[in-house]
Amino acid sequence: MKNLNEALLLLKNNKEVSEFLNDLCTPAELKAMNERWAVAQLLYKDEMSYREIASKLNASTTTITRVARFLTNEPYKGYQKILKRINNEK
Repeated sequence: MKNLNEALLLLKNNKEVSEFLNDLCTPAELKAMNERWAVAQLLYKDEMSYREIASKLNASTTTITRVARFLTNEPYKGYQKILKRINNEK
């Protein structure tokens, strides 16, 4: 049996990812993940304060603080890897 990570790696395009996530997650879970991703992108740009991000996205400062912690302090660096790829950084 394949684990979730392996299943995700088998998805071939945006449509397949969307269909899989819609089957796997509740609407609330998808909303939360999209919100965290939007927060991560704005934090990475480092152009707005936490309060400005909260206002722009209608997100809680708790969510913003949590995303910021994972973006900068936690060892996984998943956000950073993807954001660097999106911005063609090394």
